[in-house]
Parts: sequence; structure tokens; C-alpha cells
Amino acid sequence: MRIFKTLSLFVLLLGGWNMFGYANERSATTTRTENVFLVLVDGLRWQEVFSGADSTMMNKANGNVADSVALKKAYWRNTPEARREALLPFLWNVVGKHGQLYGNQEKGSIVKVTNKFHFSYPGYSEMIVGYADSAINSNNKFLNPNVSVFEWLHRKPRFKNKVAAFGAWDVVSWIINYERCGFYVNSGVEPVTAGKVSAEQALLNRLKAELHHPWGTEPYDAITFYAVLEYIKANQPRAMWVTFGETDEFAHEGRYDHYLEAAKRTDHFLKTLWETLQAMPQYREKTTLVVAVDHGRGFAPKEWTSHGAKIKGADNIWIAIIGPDTPTLGERINSGNHTQSQIAATVAAVLGEDYSASQPKAAPPIREAIGTR
Repeated sequence: MRIFKTLSLFVLLLGGWNMFGYANERSATTTRTENVFLVLVDGLRWQEVFSGADSTMMNKANGNVADSVALKKAYWRNTPEARREALLPFLWNVVGKHGQLYGNQEKGSIVKVTNKFHFSYPGYSEMIVGYADSAINSNNKFLNPNVSVFEWLHRKPRFKNKVAAFGAWDVVSWIINYERCGFYVNSGVEPVTAGKVSAEQALLNRLKAELHHPWGTEPYDAITFYAVLEYIKANQPRAMWVTFGETDEFAHEGRYDHYLEAAKRTDHFLKTLWETLQAMPQYREKTTLVVAVDHGRGFAPKEWTSHGAKIKGADNIWIAIIGPDTPTLGERINSGNHTQSQIAATVAAVLGEDYSASQPKAAPPIREAIGTR
């Protein structure tokens, strides 16, 4: 009798275990999102994102502007809302109406980095691993010891061989740890060689090799973007990290006109990416796009070109998100404090995956950005 009871209890526990496992498997399909793209726009200030062009910078003295009249005609408007729409029409006409934007400090929406360095490698890493690592303290090329959310996703059967990362900055390969991550990584001026290489991709490979590289081995963002687009069309990744760099490069050069123009081009890339995805059956209404930055910058007109631990305001960033599981709340007002470290878990959560449970050091996802419909 005791043996029978013990056996019954074992069967009951085993059944409960199986039910729990089944529930966990089902939990990975409770969102409508099946694909996620995370785009990093290096060093684009929250001030321009939410208020558009800054009039104090649209001149020779503060912004090294070549033609202030033309710049003002292109980007100056009488209200912050009109200025930001002129600069970033996709973010405000599409994400602003059908998704969410966080980071307007003037309206009680705060987003900050949690790393103490406020420059690129620590920010890139924090964004994809979900926590700050004090050992990540330079922009040198060294393999990131921390596992990213993309590597974590790639280990799951439903994402195996469906993850990729493309970066304008060649250090991206080290940040994502190309030797360990297991999926395709392309950065800098490397030719795209993985999967199906279209004729357009082959031409882009030639342009990467033959065009002038203004910042060492970092090409213009347009080259990176169209390589990304061709890779998506040919290989249909389900999770992808893309990084752009021109906004940061032109800011460091002190060229406010070029910085604004780079921001406008990046917005166009986001629009083209989103429209391309929505035109493809495997992505249409099943894809979430997250856009964020690695660090902020100093305040205009004196320190806008710089960032780092000693620059006030360089820890302030912004996040935008749009997708089938994100409530259409637009610009968030009085939404409290959020952090860059929440991005990794948010990327996983829109896919129905609990990254922060598997990585205890990671911050939780931005829950308000993930609703149920």
C-alpha cells in the first residue's frame, strides 16, 4: 500500500512537472510578436528627439554650421512638436502614434544608463546584456565576457540560426562576442558573406571595400543599413541587433548641421526598415521594433559634442518601441524612471521570453511597453 501511494505521488509530481513545463513552453507564444529588431542610434540626444533642432546651435559659432539659413529652413519650426516632426518624421508620425517613446525629461519621463562611464562600449553592452559591468571600461576591442540577450535567444530552438547582428562600428563584433555567440555578426567594412548573398549585397560589399571610410573602418550608415536590408530579405532573421554611428561621429566633430542631417537619415532608415518588414508576410503585424541609444551628450551650447562620466547629462537617453504587443500610448508623460539595462529583457519579453528570470543580474522589462490584446 505504501509503495502504491509513493508511486501515485511520483506520477502526480511528474504530471505536475510536465504541466509546468508545458505551461512554460506555452508562455513563449502568448505574445503576437514573433520577430524583434533592436536598433541603436549612437549618441543621438534626447533633446533633439523630443524638441527638435536647437536654435542656439544652428549657427557657425556654436554648431560650426556651414549654411545656417538653409539649416533653419529645413529644421526650424515654432514649436517643439513641429520641430521634432520635421527632424524625425517616422518616430513621430508612426511610432509616436502607434507605439511609445520614453525619455522626455521635461515631461517626467526619465531614461538613464546604469553604467558609470557614459560612452559607447559600456552602453552597447548594457543594452544587450541587461546590466552594467564595471569591467567594461573602455572602447577597446576585447571580447565581451557577458552573454547578450541575442546569444541567449539563439540557444533556444525556435531562434536557432535566426539571429544576426550588424554594426557600423567595428567593435560591435567584440561587444556581441562573435567567437562565442554562434550567430552571424557583421561590423565595420567587413563584406557580408553569410547566407544568400544577392547581387545588391555583392555591390555593397564592393562599396565597403572601395569607398572612403571617414572614421577608420566605420562606413557611412547608409552602407550598413542597405547591407542589413539585403540580409533581411535574403535570410529572414527573427531577432536582430543593428547599430548606426554617424550621429555620434558628427557630434564629436562639432558639426551640428551634419548631426541633424544624420539623425534625419537614420529616421528614414527606420521608416524603410519598418515598411520593408510590414511588406513581408513573415514579419507583417508580427514584429516589434525597439530603438535606443548607448549614451546621451552634454548640454548645448558648450558640451553637446561630448559625453563621458564627467559630462553632465551624458547618462540621459531615450527609448522608442512599436509592435503588435505595445499599447499605443505615444509619448510617455510622467512615466517615472527607466533604464538602458531594461532593454535586453524587453527585447525578450515581446517574444514571450523571460530573460531576467534566466539572468538574475538583468533589469526587468519595461512592462508598460508590453500589453496584451
